[in-house]
This record gives sequence, structure tokens and C-alpha cells, in this order.
Amino acid sequence: MSESLKDKVAIIGMGCTQFGELWDKDVDDLIVDATYEALEDAGVEMKDIQAVWAGTANSGVNAGSVSGPLQLQYVPATRVENACATGIETLRNAAHALASGAYDLVLAIGFEKLKDVGYPGLHPGKLSDKFHPIYPAGGTGPGRYALAATRYFERYGLSPAEGKRTLAKISVKSHYSAARNPKAHLQRELAIDDVVNAPIIAWPLGLHDCCGVTDGASAAVLCRVEDVKKYAVKHKDDYITIKGMGVAAGPGWGKNKEDYDFTHWPETEAAARQAYQMAGITNPRQELDMAEIHDCFSIAELIAMESLGFCTKGHAKEELIDTGAFIAPQFRDEVMKKWGATQAEIDSRPNPENVLPVNHSGGLKSFGHPVGASGGREVYEIYKQIQGKVQDPSRQLKNVKMGLAHNQGGHPGRFQCAVIIVGVPPERM
Repeated sequence: MSESLKDKVAIIGMGCTQFGELWDKDVDDLIVDATYEALEDAGVEMKDIQAVWAGTANSGVNAGSVSGPLQLQYVPATRVENACATGIETLRNAAHALASGAYDLVLAIGFEKLKDVGYPGLHPGKLSDKFHPIYPAGGTGPGRYALAATRYFERYGLSPAEGKRTLAKISVKSHYSAARNPKAHLQRELAIDDVVNAPIIAWPLGLHDCCGVTDGASAAVLCRVEDVKKYAVKHKDDYITIKGMGVAAGPGWGKNKEDYDFTHWPETEAAARQAYQMAGITNPRQELDMAEIHDCFSIAELIAMESLGFCTKGHAKEELIDTGAFIAPQFRDEVMKKWGATQAEIDSRPNPENVLPVNHSGGLKSFGHPVGASGGREVYEIYKQIQGKVQDPSRQLKNVKMGLAHNQGGHPGRFQCAVIIVGVPPERM
């Protein structure tokens, strides 16, 4: 019988670079900046690290890409890649190594330098033969997610205008949050008409429904909980622990099953079940205090919220979005004004029950998505919120004890998904 890792592995230090078009930094700079912020945060030195896991989706990059800039002194370094799920997968590998007793203090880092290295963005060429030798036809990320959006609209009775406006509300919320996040890429508020009327990329997804390709890195220092007093010089009292983890890879049935349901992510559901079981969570909407989820497109956030069990399938609009239950309470009124609501309309609405802030950081949509770094960045947001140490005090959530981070790579019909739940140790719950 497998053994649970709940509360056995601690994160004692984290770092995250500015995300964006970082023309004055190369990938080595990003690796160093994120790592040394994490080391300083933990109160340890590079020479104390016994093993490193480096996550990047950029093919051809091996573990040697971190050994040089970090000046590793002949310690094990492993490159991890699982598409857009790479970041959390890197943390999972590090956690299992600690739990096994192989190492005592390790580093998990994710990084990507995409803006000035010819990354193809929307170009389908890299996907044309990647997923199946028999079905080589390629497609773009926006195109595939757009098909999921139109399927969702049709299945759940949303008119094209209503569906597009619902997605726009998600983007407006994300931009409002990112505008107050100093490390975010797109620090710009948008009104709902800005999103609805933006140039179409793949209908119904417009420019502001799509996340940006970004430079950035994130890093975490981990040890076993029993070793916290030995290593966590600065965080003996405010470290966090891993509560649950799950990873699931789908068989790709979206390409060959006529009845495949593109309106939900089965890989996300499977990974979440694993993580919830380990964490002992039966009602995520009530038991989690925040969630950072994979919103490469606005429709991805909507479907992920349902697939993670935050609301009834097909009812994210009524249960989470329109009520404002997925917005941080201190931002809710202003975001709804950006949606076009009047103050009188806002005042007449009851406060939503079971508020669960989703992508309070700005998400991939507005914080940015340097593929290998995104999962670690999501955990970084939860880590800082739990500690009460976010850069802009206006963003601080109240009484955060536990949060969920979610990454998925691939495309609707074939995903690799990773979920991690982190929180305070049992004695601080």
C-alpha cells in the first residue's frame, strides 16, 4: 500500500523573478535570481543543497543548464519536463526524493526564456507530429481551446454573446489582480468592453483571453518536516508543508472518440482526486482558502474550476463568476464595476458564500506563463499569502491556511496535469 506524503515535506524558502519581456537578462540570470532569492529566504547556502531538479519545457535543455550558473559542486541535477505541467512536476520529484530519505535539502527550480529565442508562440509546427504518429495534424493552442469554448457554450446553453462576456469577466478579474502585483507581466487593468472588443485570435477567444509568452523563473528550497529546525533558519515558524499531490496523463482520446467530452478535463479531475485524497479534502470549495490554476486561456480557467470540483459542472458562471465568489473580497466591488455593474447593483447583491479566490496573482493570463516556471510561481503566490508577506499589502488575503496549485500541459483531448496542495503544518491549522 502506498504511503501518504501529507505534511512530511516542507517548503522553507521560495524565489520568483519578475515575469515579462526581460530583454536585459539571459536564462542564466533568471536561474540565479530565483534560486538566490529562495536560498536567502530559507537562510541556507548553495553549498548546502544536496540535489537539484530543474524544470523547463524547452527541448534540448539538460541539467547542465543550471549547474553552470549555480556553480553546483558535483551534486545530482535532473532536468524535468512535462509540458506546461513541468513546474509542479519538478516540485513533486523533489518531494518524493526527500520522502525516500535520499537527500535532506534540495532545490526545485523552473525557468524559461521565451521572448528572444525564436519561440514560435501560435505557430502549429512544433505540434504537428508531437502527439500521435497516426494523427499528425497540428493546431494552435488558441484554436484548440476555442473549440472547447464553443462546445461548452453549446452544451450549457450560453449564447455566443453571453459566453464571450462570461469569459471576458474572467480576464477582467485577472488583469485587475495583476495590476497590483509587482512581479506580474501584464500590470494593466481592463474593462469588459476592452476584452469583448479585442482582436479575435480564434473565436471566441480574443487577444485578452490568451496568456502571454513570458520570461521568468521560480525556485523552492525543500526539506523533510523533521529537519525544519536544522535548515529553516528564517522560517522555523512560518514554513509550509505539502498536503497533497497528484499527476495524471491522459490517453489522448480526444482525437479518436466521437463522444469525448471537451467541456471538462478528465486529467485535471484525476490529478485532483489524488491530491484531495492525500490531503484529506472532501469539499475543496469550503476547505481551500485560495487556488492558482492553469488559465492559459480564459476558457481554461472556467473549465478547470469545474473540473477541480469548485462548483457544479456547467454552472461556473452562476455559482462562481457572476456572484463574484472567485474574486478576492477586497477586489470584488471594483472588478464588478469593470464588468459594467453600477454601485447600486453591487450593493443590492448578497455577499457570495464559500468565497474561493482563484488566480489572485493574475494567473498565467496576466502574471505570465514561462512554461517551466509557472507551477513554482503558483506555489510562490500561495506561500507568500500564507506568510502574510505579499509585496503589495492591498493584495493580502485574510487567514490563508491552505491553497491549491494546478498545471496542465498539452491540449483539450490530451493533457498532462499536476496538482499540489500546500498549507500550514497541522499545529498551525
